[in-house]
Amino acid sequence: MSATLDARTFPLRGSQLIEASAGTGKTYTIALLYVRLVLGHGDQSSAFTRPLLPPDILVVTFTDAASQELRDRIRARLSEAADIFSGIRTLQEGDPLAFILADYPPDQRPVCALKLQRAAEWMDEAAISTIHSWCYRMLREHAFDSNSLFTQALVTDQSDLLTEIAEDYWRKFFYGMDQAAAGLLHSKVSSPDELLESVHPLLHKTDSVPVFRGVRLEPVSMPLLLQGASEYLTVYAAWEAERNALENKARAAWAADLAGIETLLAPLWSQLNGQKYTSGIKPEILLAQLQSWSVTGGRTGIDKKLFYFAEGNFQLKKGYSEQPQHRAFKLLALLKEWEDRKPPEPETFHALVLLHAAQWIGDALQQRLEQRAELGFNELLLRLDKALAGENGHHLAAAIRAQFPVAMIDEFQDTDPVQYRIFNRIYRVASNDLQTALVMIGDPKQAIYAFRGADIYTYLQARRDTAGRHYTLGINHRSTAAAVNVVNHLFAFAEQHVQGAFRFKRDDHNPVPFLPVAAKGRGETLIIDGVPANAVTGWMMPGEGQGCVVGPPSYRHGMAEAAASEIVRWLNLARLGKAGFRDNTTQTLTALKPADIAILVRTGKEAALIRHALGDRGVRSVYLSDKDSVFASTQARDMLYWLQAVAEPGNDRLLRTALATAALGLSLAALQNILADEAQWEITVMRFRAYREQWQKHGVLPMLYSLMRDYRVSANALHRADGERDLTNLLHIAEWLQQASGQLDGEQALIRHLAEQIAHPTEEQVLRLESDADLIKVVTIHKSKGLEYPLVLLPFICSSRKLDGNTRVITYHTASGETGAEMEYASWMELAGSSAKDSYALADHERLSEDMRLLYVALTRARHGLWLGIAPLAAASHHKKTALHESGLGYLLNGGAVLTEDTLQQQLASLAIDGLAVEAVPVSNRDLYAPDTAVALGSPRYMPPERTIAEHWWIASYSALKTGALDDVGEVDEGNSLAGLSDPESSQQATVDEELGAENTFDSVNVPATFSASLDMHGFPRGPTPGTFLHGLLEWGAQEGFAQVLAQHDARKDFIARCCNRRGWEKWILPLDSWMQKLLGAALPAGQHTIQLHTVQRCIPEMEFWFGSDMVNTVELDRLVNEYTLNAMPRPQLLPNLLNGMLKGFIDLVFEFNGQYFVADWKSNWLGTDASAYTADAMCDAVLEKRYELQYTLYLLALHRHLQDRLADYDYDKHIGGAVYVFLRGIDNDITRGIHFEKPARALIESLDKLFAGSKERAA
Repeated sequence: MSATLDARTFPLRGSQLIEASAGTGKTYTIALLYVRLVLGHGDQSSAFTRPLLPPDILVVTFTDAASQELRDRIRARLSEAADIFSGIRTLQEGDPLAFILADYPPDQRPVCALKLQRAAEWMDEAAISTIHSWCYRMLREHAFDSNSLFTQALVTDQSDLLTEIAEDYWRKFFYGMDQAAAGLLHSKVSSPDELLESVHPLLHKTDSVPVFRGVRLEPVSMPLLLQGASEYLTVYAAWEAERNALENKARAAWAADLAGIETLLAPLWSQLNGQKYTSGIKPEILLAQLQSWSVTGGRTGIDKKLFYFAEGNFQLKKGYSEQPQHRAFKLLALLKEWEDRKPPEPETFHALVLLHAAQWIGDALQQRLEQRAELGFNELLLRLDKALAGENGHHLAAAIRAQFPVAMIDEFQDTDPVQYRIFNRIYRVASNDLQTALVMIGDPKQAIYAFRGADIYTYLQARRDTAGRHYTLGINHRSTAAAVNVVNHLFAFAEQHVQGAFRFKRDDHNPVPFLPVAAKGRGETLIIDGVPANAVTGWMMPGEGQGCVVGPPSYRHGMAEAAASEIVRWLNLARLGKAGFRDNTTQTLTALKPADIAILVRTGKEAALIRHALGDRGVRSVYLSDKDSVFASTQARDMLYWLQAVAEPGNDRLLRTALATAALGLSLAALQNILADEAQWEITVMRFRAYREQWQKHGVLPMLYSLMRDYRVSANALHRADGERDLTNLLHIAEWLQQASGQLDGEQALIRHLAEQIAHPTEEQVLRLESDADLIKVVTIHKSKGLEYPLVLLPFICSSRKLDGNTRVITYHTASGETGAEMEYASWMELAGSSAKDSYALADHERLSEDMRLLYVALTRARHGLWLGIAPLAAASHHKKTALHESGLGYLLNGGAVLTEDTLQQQLASLAIDGLAVEAVPVSNRDLYAPDTAVALGSPRYMPPERTIAEHWWIASYSALKTGALDDVGEVDEGNSLAGLSDPESSQQATVDEELGAENTFDSVNVPATFSASLDMHGFPRGPTPGTFLHGLLEWGAQEGFAQVLAQHDARKDFIARCCNRRGWEKWILPLDSWMQKLLGAALPAGQHTIQLHTVQRCIPEMEFWFGSDMVNTVELDRLVNEYTLNAMPRPQLLPNLLNGMLKGFIDLVFEFNGQYFVADWKSNWLGTDASAYTADAMCDAVLEKRYELQYTLYLLALHRHLQDRLADYDYDKHIGGAVYVFLRGIDNDITRGIHFEKPARALIESLDKLFAGSKERAA
């Protein structure tokens, strides 16, 4: 029997078990016991041996969030107790701390307050953590005793390592098999990945005994396995040879008399049983197939159908018994008889292979982790468990006991065998060591995490070990008295079933009994439609059809629609003051809000159904799940598509996919415009190339922020109903990617890592929003554990998940022990699959037991009201057969016996009690929720800035400088800044900006690139894409080295071919190769120099520069450049403006030649149909028209400033060579070689230097 826990006298020594039912204040009790431990409170039988400090008290729970909550709650309780003992704060009525305070005389209370305050301040050092964190700490701090390394890395993802080990196993054991053995194995396991998936349960269920159809399996060496397989294969080969011989005889007999057989069978067609010869085996069709088989030998699709024509096997109508006779039919009968004698495969072969593989892979995993000095979460437990069982185990256990003389384990029902073994070896549970204390707190009725490895049978073992030391918390502080009373009534009814409420009862012994709890009650009453609501309401959906049952789809859809309609009714009543919570003292009504409502579900599909129904009615909701990983969201997949497109912007398919993502938010019209307009497409390609460069230079997070800014992702998202959630997910994933990128090498590695997370979502939980708190919560029952809600709906509570044969490996337990005694349980792992029907029955028995515990959790979440969707639910596989009894609610109502609609009604009627009502399911409607409009905000207060903000500051580039007609030039307008113009993010973007203006008009971007008939550079396509293409070839040449590219013909041609193939320009491979060879080898006239690119040794391609511009007047800039370049020839003038901030650009090539430094720029401008068009005057005209002289002057100014900082004896005249502008299509001009060269005067560069220095230069 269990005693009711008295927090004042509870023994804080020895091993104790506290069973805390839902809502009974488990965390509150832990905090109060912590206060007693700090004070050393109690008499000789209940107090610990000495007062303790937080580092002495170990508190273990199972999640990081729970450990943080415990730390905060305990800290708060210690501070509160310190204030009470010091007299600063008065006790609240009913606080059990009053009894502890009364045990201390007033003169001792200041010392107690000091102890409590010191403990509260020391809580950051308290040993409150998860079991895994604590094991990690113990292995480090007790490295000698645990035989561990002092430093070991914790690895959260072992998938890559396990895959590597599985592949090693495959090579080691399977590659050497003969063909027959390999074929036998391949029929069960076809790849290393499939092998790893099959053995995965065996790697983690190390405490379960493997069995095959209930018979224990012992590991067998691979040679013995192969020997058994070989014996089978020998027998099988002999059988197969005889079968083939019989088949050949039957085929020959049939082929020898095709016409005779057809004549023999013709009168038989009317006598055949049409129900047997269905569409797939119509006699006429089958006869044709058999004739084909007899001639060609092919048996595809007709193996079993052959025997419908075997002697004695013709399926005749009643009244016809005479079977047709023919030698071919007789031979088919012999073949059928031989097929029936096929030797069965060795049943345990596959299971033993899996067992062997699991043992080998598990051992290899441990070895490699040790070699790498790494630990996984599972290894943390196994290593400490192994150390405690080893030769130094007693010493290690004593050291841990000395360090933590007291331990409290929260949520103990979720412990697994290894975890309990660790604490049992340290604190010796059964011996009840009074020099230490181990307090295990949990509730077996809430053990619902078997899928995570939690094991209720471990809890039962601890219950046996603490026999006579069990305590319960008996008062529910969560729910109304009526709600507690109804739940007590329902489970007390279920407790009368033969197996008890939770299905562990055996004869007179029940280790998991249901014990009613008292209710503290609540100070408010739920009002709906002006009257108090029932505590529990069942919505009854009537059966339909012949079986008076409701099919699962009808049940789920109907309940979702009904629940959503009723919720809308409640919320609309609340707006009228007719629904809410009435204070029992003041009688004031607090209106019901969406945030007060929770809907509990089992699956994501159920959640989607109810959320869709709510959304149709204008009610917003948020889905909370234990498996709610951000990587399972659509935003994660959209982000993956973005990254793939940025990494390969030249891949049209990837880019189109990225543009079409919902997260990017492009409309269909905008998307069509990009795809249909070549110029827009090229701009988009270059934008993504700029993103790639930003990713490579600055990281993935800045790149993603730029992409989201450019495409207005935030603004677009916030216009959607769930946009805030979508945007939060995107930002969450972006930050995760930035963090992950520090551990990975390169873009593709990060993309692969994200793809793996999407394929197998991790515990990276979705971030919660403040606005989520205002919405209806759609929560999985697993997630709801430990939480509470004012109103709870369970619309799909009749659903169940019966185990089927699709589960490869199942675990189950068997009990042993004398009648009336505590049972002992053994754990088994069935490897025979669905053929092990007895094992499956036992496993499904445990499934139903867990469903009862899930039902208990679900029914105990509500403070005020609970609604259940009830129906005579049909089986998923048989819609005329009821399956309600297979659910937790069905077992509660009828003890596992079949529930018809009549029986269901009778059982519900027999459970009638105050506070429990059964009603017809509400009629669904399409009424909408009309929430109150938001209260208008007042006018914002003006807060003067604390500092001056610099106005008109931006980043500009050469491409941002605009020209206009001469008569347009006027005064400078400081408001007409270039701040709205985007600067190029990369050299490729700068090239595009420039190339878009390289045609005869500035609108040439809208003119598609055209092809000429001539296969030379004058016929090469024009436009931004071809221009960027040529820039890319020369950038590659500079990076590889011009001399090397010129010399290595094959490598050059291969690179050009790959670039052309991607664009469908295969016919340009040879012309471009010839052009590039000529360009790199030509003598280029550059003033006093003749330069050959292949002789250039030092160069920097695509050199980026930045320098400040302090209120630079573009009119003055233009005047200086006009005066000093190209003999002051007329040219388009710059529009008046100011440059203030930074000037940024990319120089195609900076190179050193004969001690001087040059800037070079590649120009793809088309000046005419042949080389003769590229005269000096024609190129000068092009330079003036496009204002290239302004460009190269700025480039030379950047180079001038750069060299000033790096050359001690720098002199412009000595070190600057000039600007070499290469018109790429003019290389065949024997005079100019397509070169425009100029070295501006020193006076220009120095004047511009002062102009850009601005106020700083003037101040100097």
